[in-house]
Amino acid sequence: MALNLPLALHPHHDGSVLYVPNQKPQLLDKVKVRIRIHEAMGKVKSVRVRFSESGEAFPTDDAKVIRKVDGWSWFETSIVMHNPHMNYRFYIELVNGDIFWLNAHGLSELESPDVMDFRINTFSTAPEWGKKSVMYQIFPDRFARSAKADEHKTPDWALPRKWSDEVIGTGPGTSEQFFGGDLWGVIEHLDHLKKLGVTLLYLTPIFPGRSNHRYDASSFSKVDPLLGGDEALIALVEAAHKKGFKVIGDLTSNHSGSSHEWFKASYKNPSAKESEYYYFSEGNKKYDSWFGVSSLPKFNWKSKALRKLFISGKNSIVARWIKTPFNMDGWRIDVANMTGRIREEDMYLEISQLIRESMQSINKDTILLGEYTSDAAFHMQGEGWHGGMTYMNFTKPVWRWFYNPKETKVAGFLGLGRTRISGLDMMKQHIDFAAGFPWHVRLNNMNPLDTHDIPRFKTFTIKGAQRVAAGMQFTFPGMPVIWAGDEFGLDGWNGENSRTPIPWNDERPNDKAMLKTYQELAAIRKNNSALHDGSMRFIYASKEALVYVRENGKQSILVLVSRGQDSKISFPSDAVSGLKQAENLFGGAKITFQGKSAILPKVGLNLQIWRLPAKI
Repeated sequence: MALNLPLALHPHHDGSVLYVPNQKPQLLDKVKVRIRIHEAMGKVKSVRVRFSESGEAFPTDDAKVIRKVDGWSWFETSIVMHNPHMNYRFYIELVNGDIFWLNAHGLSELESPDVMDFRINTFSTAPEWGKKSVMYQIFPDRFARSAKADEHKTPDWALPRKWSDEVIGTGPGTSEQFFGGDLWGVIEHLDHLKKLGVTLLYLTPIFPGRSNHRYDASSFSKVDPLLGGDEALIALVEAAHKKGFKVIGDLTSNHSGSSHEWFKASYKNPSAKESEYYYFSEGNKKYDSWFGVSSLPKFNWKSKALRKLFISGKNSIVARWIKTPFNMDGWRIDVANMTGRIREEDMYLEISQLIRESMQSINKDTILLGEYTSDAAFHMQGEGWHGGMTYMNFTKPVWRWFYNPKETKVAGFLGLGRTRISGLDMMKQHIDFAAGFPWHVRLNNMNPLDTHDIPRFKTFTIKGAQRVAAGMQFTFPGMPVIWAGDEFGLDGWNGENSRTPIPWNDERPNDKAMLKTYQELAAIRKNNSALHDGSMRFIYASKEALVYVRENGKQSILVLVSRGQDSKISFPSDAVSGLKQAENLFGGAKITFQGKSAILPKVGLNLQIWRLPAKI
């Protein structure tokens, strides 16, 4: 019977504060863990936790009921943090003899591999502000061009472009097209970002290079003069901090540019001390690079000298920009998944830990985010990166749910095809890819609809979907990410084409309809703590609609997102406490009741958000 329960009445646990009160356990701490079980499942005989210790599985004593609310019994037991990272699942035995297991992927009658268990560890060092952030991604060449930009001579590698010109998406000139945005221009538009509800600015690389994207750094020791130099960054961070923003930069720990002084000193020169910084062969004439791109030679992290120069030294590159006078608040690490990895060598975890330790030795309130375009969960447990810029657990399933099958352009986003998935599949894919993250990492993951590396969400999804999907960004666990220009309704058929200069003066067609939506969603997120750290529980899923609730014991936030008309969106009214006192925060719809069921409006493509009083 239990597996035939409505989704809303499934037993639930996740790593949030509601279920694991100690969010920063230390080694040998006794940690309370809780599970909620509804009476509709049947009379419970025993609840225990199966946990790992030093590679072996052990059960706890029977959990005790600590409270009962609206048909839910809350069971609590404890595990000891015998190891820095542990996994666990719940064992539920009913009086009638039925046995069930609950792990991070859901309820099952069958035992499952440990890889599907809940995860807890002692590595939670992310700053408190991270999980509350609304991030805005800025590609400096395309965000804003100040009057000071005219003082700089166009570099020899560049193809000068006017702010109103069409962006080249592929072929010759793609990386050379130069629109001339600078950091002074960012300062001029901080009020726009403040009004939008942004709290965290993420700048893609600001170091000099020989491209508009600057991921091919020729130096890590200075800000590109074309962006205003060190002076402009100091001024930007100071101005941003005064307005309440945090600012993080973008650092390539996997490679430099071939124009970098280290590479130029060692290329074809085996006797150079910098030779050990890269993977050279054949008298330093050949070398390994990122995906074979010759302008991006790969770092060799076996070099102790490179580690000290780049990461661990008091005046290292990682440290320099965190310290005064620059005072940046952290780093996003480019291609973090490939850093320290090549052939039989794997120093990935070690390097990520060194970077975090270097940063937080200077300022404990800094954040470290790693780019990981594929499945990141089991590589990202919090020892190094606090969270990830990853597409698998949020971006791709949301795209596929809202994908427009009539779109004739090719998205260049592997796996999208021409088909859409259902809301049920969207929920399953999200859970499958999010389940492996410890809760503290999940809260600091970036949730973008799009970025500078992929097409614009709006271009490839059904009309009006961006508004609804943005609601998911702001109400799912993790940081919502606004890619500069999304608030202006800009299009982009691939990553390069989506790097559109912001039309501050209507230089190109734009639609500012999303401005108000982002403002409203940011305000809702700011003012409701359940959206910062609350648990995530799906209570309804169909082809066209999803309903979920975020809860932290102080309040509950109920969310309905729908792609199309559903026949009837309903669930047992005791699934979520306080429904009859629901206050609508977004969308304007009311919840009605019929017998023991809560009925949500059939709203088509829409977003509804309600706040409920805490009664858990």
